[in-house]
Amino acid sequence: MSDSLPVIRLMNKHGDLVARDGLALCFFMRHSHRDVADRVWSCLEKYRRAIPPLALGWYGADDGDMLPLDEAGWTHIRQQIVERAWGGEWLVDLSELPGGASDYHFGYDGRKLDDPIFSRDDRATSGLCFLFPTEYLVTHGPEHFRTLALEIARELPFSFGYASPALISSSGAWFSLRKQVQEVLQRYLGLDLPRLGDTSRNIGTRARGAYWLTFLGQPLLSQLGGREIVEQQLDLSGVSVQAVDEERILVTLGEWPEAIDTENHAIPLPYREMTRVLEPFLHEEEVTGLPWDPITLRLRSHRLRR
Repeated sequence: MSDSLPVIRLMNKHGDLVARDGLALCFFMRHSHRDVADRVWSCLEKYRRAIPPLALGWYGADDGDMLPLDEAGWTHIRQQIVERAWGGEWLVDLSELPGGASDYHFGYDGRKLDDPIFSRDDRATSGLCFLFPTEYLVTHGPEHFRTLALEIARELPFSFGYASPALISSSGAWFSLRKQVQEVLQRYLGLDLPRLGDTSRNIGTRARGAYWLTFLGQPLLSQLGGREIVEQQLDLSGVSVQAVDEERILVTLGEWPEAIDTENHAIPLPYREMTRVLEPFLHEEEVTGLPWDPITLRLRSHRLRR
């Protein structure tokens, strides 16, 4: 396990921690905010109960400032998610620290999909992402984490979701360390870089990639042929396929997640096969703003297919 989950700390020139290793749990729903608002709040409550008290201490205000997440702050966040009826987008950003690489973070991008800006756009979704430090997984174990991920998944009408080792940072902070980030991501092909805003705005009902925990919902699962076909294609040692409900499944690639250190190990067969299964419906991530060029991005995708 320790070999598959590296310890990563990226500092800026001032000695501030900008990015670190962790885990991301993200879901994308082709549903408007009003249809999922109560469920999103319920999932946030599950996350709060699972993490240390006061692990979420700050929230992003509408003007871009970070404010303390005190009792009044939580009242504001609940109003923002559950009660606010106007607008085309709902953006929620909660973190442990006001800047840098927080151990815990919650992000939500909700959208009114019948709003004029989205009504003829089949790529937009409502998406949410929960971040954890790697120590959370090590302390509680993979079964605990997977159980929590399933509890959250059952609340949400997702088309696609995943849990993965990740490089976690406050929004955009890693831009100052592009070269270091690029080197890390080129070495560890299983390490995710969560980009909730860009991904949720463009993924539609496609898949982002093959991950340790890969959640397949509708219509994506039907497009892949359904549960039985996916099970047949992934009949491999260490791979499990289980029902979330009658129309959604969870595919688990091994007991522990893999960061896939290409300097020391070959790409595991389950990850290659999962990528092959998803390939016809993979979302082509936009390269604008990423710390790699288009050639590197294509290479990263190709290496996971081999």
